[in-house]
Amino acid sequence: MTSPQAPEDGQGSGDPSGDLRSVLVTSVLNLEPLDEDLFRGRHYWIPTTQRLFGGQIVGQALVAAAKSVSEDVHVHSLHCYFVRAGDPKVPVLYQVERTRTGTSFSVRSVKAVQHGKPIFVCQASFQQAQPSPVQHQCSMPAVPPPEELLDHEALIAQYLRDPNLHEKYRVGLNRIAAQEVPIEIKMVNPPTLNKLQNREPNQMFWVRARGHIGEGDIKMHCCVAAYISDYAFLGTALLPHHYQHKVCFMASLDHSMWFHAPFRADHWMLYECKSPWAGGSRALVHGQLWRRDGVLAVSCSQEGVIRVKPRVSESKL
Repeated sequence: MTSPQAPEDGQGSGDPSGDLRSVLVTSVLNLEPLDEDLFRGRHYWIPTTQRLFGGQIVGQALVAAAKSVSEDVHVHSLHCYFVRAGDPKVPVLYQVERTRTGTSFSVRSVKAVQHGKPIFVCQASFQQAQPSPVQHQCSMPAVPPPEELLDHEALIAQYLRDPNLHEKYRVGLNRIAAQEVPIEIKMVNPPTLNKLQNREPNQMFWVRARGHIGEGDIKMHCCVAAYISDYAFLGTALLPHHYQHKVCFMASLDHSMWFHAPFRADHWMLYECKSPWAGGSRALVHGQLWRRDGVLAVSCSQEGVIRVKPRVSESKL
C-alpha cells in the first residue's frame, strides 16, 4: 500500500516527460544493498569544507531505515547524532538494527560507518496511519511566493554585477556559483552585500529538490526533506554575529525531525529557520517546512558547534 499523497498544487518541478528525474532520487539517495539491512551510500555534492554534507548522511540513513519496514507505515520522527566528520573520499556503510516492530509504531536504529568507525547514529520511528480529532497547528508566515523571488543562481549573478562589490565577497560568490547543489533555493529576504549589517537570528527561503520526483512513496519525499533540512540551517545562528566574527569551524552535533503531513519535496516549500540561543561554542536552531497551502509538513531542530575569531576590519586590510 502506498502512502497518502500531498495535494497537487501545480508547483512541482515539472512532469516526468519534460523534466529529468531528481538526482537526489537517482543518485544521492539510491543506496546499494550489500546484505540484509546493510547498505552502501555514495556522494554527490561535497561542501567547501571537504567534509560530507550532514543532510546527505541523514537522508541516506533514513532511506536505509525505511527499507526495513513495511509499506503501510510512515516515518514520523528521527533523532541523530554526528559523532565523526565524514570522509568524502570513501563510501558510507549503513547498518540497520530492527529495534522494535510494533502494532502501531516501529523503531529502527541506523549506524553510518567509515574506516571501521561510526560517524553517525540515528533512530527513526515509523507509525501506521491513525486518524484523530485532536488536531491543531500554528499559522504559516505571510511571505512573497517563490515566483516573485530570485533563485540562488540569479541572486549571485546580481551580486556579481555590482562593480562596487568587495573582492573577498566576489571570490566567495564565484566559489558558491561553481557548486552543483541538487536543490533549488529562493531567499525571502536576501542581504544587500554593500550594506552589511547584523540581522535577527531567523531567515526564510523557498526550497525544493531539483528535477522531478513524482508522487511515489511519501517515504522518499521524507528522505529528500531530510537532505534539504540541513542546508544553511545552522548558519541561521550566525546572522547576528556574521560580520564581527569569522567562522573557523562549524559542524552539526545532532539533528531531529518530525513529519506531520504528506508533502512533495519537488514542490516549493517555505523553510522557516530560527535560532533561539547560542553560547559555549554551540548554537541551537529550529526549523519548519510549510507546504504552499499553509500546512505545516515538517519540524526540525539542530544543535551545532561554532568556533569563531574576530574579523579584521576592512580598514585594516
